[in-house]
Amino acid sequence: MRVQQVREMLDNRQIAIYFCAVAAAAGLATMVPGTAAFESAINPALALMLFVTFLQVPLAELKRAFAQLRFLVALLVANFIVLPLLVMVLVQFLPADPLLRLGLLMVLLTPCIDYVVTFAHLGRADARLLLAATPALLGAQLLLLPGYLGLFLGDEAAALVQLGPFVHAFIWLIAAPLVLAGLTQIWAAKNHLASRVVTLLGLLVVPATAGVLFIVIAAVLPQLGPASGAALLVVPIYVAFAIVAPWLGWLVARMFRLEVAAGRAIAFSAGSRNSLVVLPLALAVPGAVPVLPALIVTQTLVELVAELAYVRLLARLGHESVVAPSPP
Repeated sequence: MRVQQVREMLDNRQIAIYFCAVAAAAGLATMVPGTAAFESAINPALALMLFVTFLQVPLAELKRAFAQLRFLVALLVANFIVLPLLVMVLVQFLPADPLLRLGLLMVLLTPCIDYVVTFAHLGRADARLLLAATPALLGAQLLLLPGYLGLFLGDEAAALVQLGPFVHAFIWLIAAPLVLAGLTQIWAAKNHLASRVVTLLGLLVVPATAGVLFIVIAAVLPQLGPASGAALLVVPIYVAFAIVAPWLGWLVARMFRLEVAAGRAIAFSAGSRNSLVVLPLALAVPGAVPVLPALIVTQTLVELVAELAYVRLLARLGHESVVAPSPP
């Protein structure tokens, strides 16, 4: 079987692969004591996942993303202006518990930059354009998240959130994998063997994401018992967000008169959150365990179910002849 065929098979079956990873991790955590020790592997697994994800963004595609200014602005407006307003409304339905609200805000204010790309592809969105925009999207959320937390939580945020973990996460989880991916692409352009290696590394995107899910669930599940009540409190809010957010993203795309495939990409981005990348930030908050991991993992599980619906429903959005294409 050719590399491209293997990759297509992985992409087409990734939802089942992710659920199997979650189920296997839950089974392991239930039957084997001590899986909380997996927590130390979360950051290395995330760095690998982001490296192979960024490696799929050719340098030329980064130029394309910034050339598609209308798409990029619409993506930022949807994720950092429109959706924070939705989150501001939803957070009012939680008790006035700073830690509880912090967990919800951290996960709902941060747009996904990894598996959303493949889900967008399955849902007939412009996945390559979304993939090319991921570095800008990730950098923007890490810069803006502390400010949003301060706005929504006031002085409580200053007591709970420290700048150090955010800087550390940006350097080691974003900047380092992105630079390494860029250097690897330059090497691959000059060396046939390196080019082959890059092609093979493309097969790791889905397995690496499944590995992160496995490690996170196995590490966090043993700590969730005391926080099960908090997790149940946020489920209705996560469901409401999963229903409303994609349609808000689609409306923003319509306002910017994006072509249909690009509009679907905005909708997918709006509905998909960055829980896997946010988790290390949450774990750095004093007193985070078990409440914050419980809230973040719960959102991941709700979102994976929602993605099944997105792949079918968002693919039906729009008609190519109605919406004007965005400029090249």
